[in-house]
Amino acid sequence: MAEDAPVVDAKLQLRASMKARRAAIPTVLRAERSLQVAERGLSWLTPSPLPQAIISGFLAIGDELDTAPLLVALHHRGHPLCLPVMQGRDKPLLFRTYAPGDALATAVWGIREPFPEKAALEPDILLVPLLAADLQGHRLGYGGGFFDRTLTVLRQKKPVIAIGLAFEEQVVDAVPHLDYDERLDWVLTPTGPRRTKR
Repeated sequence: MAEDAPVVDAKLQLRASMKARRAAIPTVLRAERSLQVAERGLSWLTPSPLPQAIISGFLAIGDELDTAPLLVALHHRGHPLCLPVMQGRDKPLLFRTYAPGDALATAVWGIREPFPEKAALEPDILLVPLLAADLQGHRLGYGGGFFDRTLTVLRQKKPVIAIGLAFEEQVVDAVPHLDYDERLDWVLTPTGPRRTKR
């Protein structure tokens, strides 16, 4: 729609600048900060997630925050884990069981996914990748809309918690958004978790 064009343009500009900002974080600092996120875990959630809470993660591509240490920590605490699987353009994500060390398929954009024989799960908590987020819960992704569509479907079925994982440099004052963009409940960075003001 024509009225959406300014927001779409603003997203494109912010996406480019945030990719450059994230890429500028030195590799050593990126690794240290990923470990800080893992050390925090999700114990700060109120109420704390029960061991049976199903958590969807993602595996980093490029210079994203490395989620592997956090997923290992959650696995050791007994949480069932799953990873998103793309079902096609304009479709919500499917989630399949995952444990650290599992063999994975490589999909488009280098995204690693569980093989089709892995059981499908419905997560209670989603760890969400992003390029930028603000403290109103608005998230800037990569432009495919996969997580927005998925959160819309899941939130119609049950309460779910969406947590954006980011370096501190990715938290901005305001992310351009449209009415149908789904919001995050929390933003977790190496300096700590922040509840969004929804």
